Amino acid sequence: MKLRQRIFGIGGLSFPSWAYLTFFFIIPIALVLWYSFGYKPDEFTPVATDALSLDRYREAVGPTFISIFASTLRISIVGTLICLVISVPFAYWLAVKVPARRRGLLLALVLVPFWTNFLVRTLGWQVILSPSGFLSEAMQSVGMGPLDILYTRAAVQIGVVYNYLPLMILPLFVAIDKAGQSLREASRDLGASRWKTLIQVTLPLAAPGIASGCLLIFVPLMGDYITASVLGGAQGTMVGTLVASQFNDAANWALGSAMAVVLMLMILAVVAVAGLLIFIVKRLLKQRRQVILPRGEPQTAPLAADQKTEELV
Repeated sequence: MKLRQRIFGIGGLSFPSWAYLTFFFIIPIALVLWYSFGYKPDEFTPVATDALSLDRYREAVGPTFISIFASTLRISIVGTLICLVISVPFAYWLAVKVPARRRGLLLALVLVPFWTNFLVRTLGWQVILSPSGFLSEAMQSVGMGPLDILYTRAAVQIGVVYNYLPLMILPLFVAIDKAGQSLREASRDLGASRWKTLIQVTLPLAAPGIASGCLLIFVPLMGDYITASVLGGAQGTMVGTLVASQFNDAANWALGSAMAVVLMLMILAVVAVAGLLIFIVKRLLKQRRQVILPRGEPQTAPLAADQKTEELV
């Protein structure tokens, strides 16, 4: 550590982190951005950058890309919300109701799918959702029709929820567990019901975990193309599939890079808009929050610091 500090100075202590960030994030992003200004010169050369232009961006932002982006955005938002709805009660049960000696085992079971290759897990759902699979045969045995959702958007939705669900459960569990049992018990002692304690105490304290889980799911889901390729077919195409096809099939790295840059900018825009809406809603709720005075008169705005001091005196 001393040698590293002598060579790089004080910043040498953080050398592993910024080296990793530089070589595995900044440089690849810079290359993609550079290639996006290039063009495909011939059939055998994927990209050339001797004549830079914005033509690839004009090709990228076409009706096909916009339509597929809208479909991808819908799948991503719905998938994130479904994961949130499933994860909140499960994480609450795991953090509050399950004895401490059993939590490790249950958390390990949540992480078991991550020990398997992403593609293998998705192929497993292809077998399950197949019209000739065991689930379809079980449905037919009880008089129902065959299962016919493979290679549709519904199959993609099921696949993404399954693949990304642990990324929502884990941060929610940590946030609820850190909220502390003492605060929930204090709320109950003051007369609040379990539902009111959950809404006004547990979930506000778990808000950072909810935000982290939503970001951990939404951002990679927008770029996912394996799930769409395996389970969606032509009907479940996502933007990630479109970008990957330009690199792998069409060998047009310039157009693929332009699509990737546009996708990243759109993801940042969606996250920024969502954050702004949440901020506005929080401000409105804070302004409309009523404070009950000793006389029983409601006040729509919080008391100022000097007013609080006067009331205490």
